[in-house]
Amino acid sequence: MTSRPALEVLNVTKRFGGFTAVNNVSLSLAMGARHALIGPNGAGKTTLFNLLSGRLAMDAGDVRYLGQSIRGLPAHAICKRGIARTFQITSVYPKLTALQNVQTALFSRLGRARWLFRPARNVCADEAHEFLDLVKIAPLAGREAGLMSYGDQKRLELAMVMALEPTLLLLDEPTAGVELNTRRELVALIKDLCVRKSLTLLFCEHDMDAVFAIADTITVLHQGQILAQGAPGEIQDNPRVREIYLGHAHVRAA
Repeated sequence: MTSRPALEVLNVTKRFGGFTAVNNVSLSLAMGARHALIGPNGAGKTTLFNLLSGRLAMDAGDVRYLGQSIRGLPAHAICKRGIARTFQITSVYPKLTALQNVQTALFSRLGRARWLFRPARNVCADEAHEFLDLVKIAPLAGREAGLMSYGDQKRLELAMVMALEPTLLLLDEPTAGVELNTRRELVALIKDLCVRKSLTLLFCEHDMDAVFAIADTITVLHQGQILAQGAPGEIQDNPRVREIYLGHAHVRAA
């Protein structure tokens, strides 16, 4: 018997005036899938992420998470359901330490946002340390986030997301803005987190080496519509995808 999908995107459309940013897009993620969303700038990837995470309202279609519609739910309610998101530009609190950043995520998960407005140095500190250790930056617990390298800020954002205890991760350009060795480390970390925490993953990424290293399925968006969808090898071999997006650098050897 086939298990139900973790995420179903059903004929989703979003317009801004006369411009259709996402046009009748459908995709399905099985539990534990690692699904990449790729395409040229302006293809509609971030808009689709904003629709899935409740930051934008869709004009048509539906999104179902674990069989239940989440259309119309605000972002915080979607997060409570188990869907957590990162952004292309890191959204850490630069004046707070790494530990305090993770504590804020824990306060949010526990419904204790008011703790932010009173001394809370030791509240959830041990658990916050565990999440920093999970992403391999525990020695930086006391450092202000704004003074950390961009790669470490990416790790910190992952720690904050993991503190929300999601079952579905939406990662928007998780390796953007970092040098090659750090990209490779982030790719390995993301794969490890998915396996260790039994996560389902949907991610946008321009680095095709990262895409092919992580994804088991790839959807290609072009001008707001699905151009192609399939396994990495099928996408690499698709002549239309190569023409519009991949070029010849990622053509498989015969």
